[in-house]
Amino acid sequence: MLTNHTLDQLRVMKLTGMADAFTQQLEQPSTHELSFGERFALLVDREITHRENRRLTRLLQLAHLKQPASIEDIDYQHKRGLDRSQMAGLATCDWVRAHHNLHITGPTGCGKSWLACALGNQACRQGLSVRYERTSRLLEALRIARGDGSYGKKLIQIAKTDLLILDDFGLKPLAQQERHDLLEVIEDRHGAHSTLITSQLPVSSWHEYLNDPTVADALLDRLLSHGHRLELKGESMRPRQTA
Repeated sequence: MLTNHTLDQLRVMKLTGMADAFTQQLEQPSTHELSFGERFALLVDREITHRENRRLTRLLQLAHLKQPASIEDIDYQHKRGLDRSQMAGLATCDWVRAHHNLHITGPTGCGKSWLACALGNQACRQGLSVRYERTSRLLEALRIARGDGSYGKKLIQIAKTDLLILDDFGLKPLAQQERHDLLEVIEDRHGAHSTLITSQLPVSSWHEYLNDPTVADALLDRLLSHGHRLELKGESMRPRQTA
């Protein structure tokens, strides 16, 4: 009776991991040979693991990553100029914590989006908030937000994310309002949070693509300062299914 009450109290206090571990100990006689301190330590460890897993699940759900990619599955055999040591450095996510940016460029099918999602997954695993957006869809959402009055709120939501992934930058020409909206997004994040951009266009072509010297100067000044680059090459990897 007392045991059931204890389990109920643990769940009331939202100590679900500890409650599950306690139930498991009751069902495994071998754990009764451990000291009270050892058994209690196991309960605490299970609660910590439970909370970390729950937080990771929540972060991944909020990230809306396009692909279920992970750093461990990167294919280094394909000749596309991917450097193991650079990827190992990026996998630490220290660049995210330092509020630096990352630009992944290269031809279609070389794994840009996959790598971006792998790094986004890695950031979530380290407790950082991530938001994946197709650049064109984000700008369309901001256009709609201007009309329904939620523009400011949406900008705030984007601004507070630790890592914003803007995929497929440069696929289509930008309207004047879209250029200004993109500048607003990057301006809010500059020096405070990190932005990862993937593009088929080389960085050297971004100024011309933006087609507005004033906006381009302001935008690229913020994007390229403290920026890391992955410049990929080679044939499409899409038939291979993995990056």
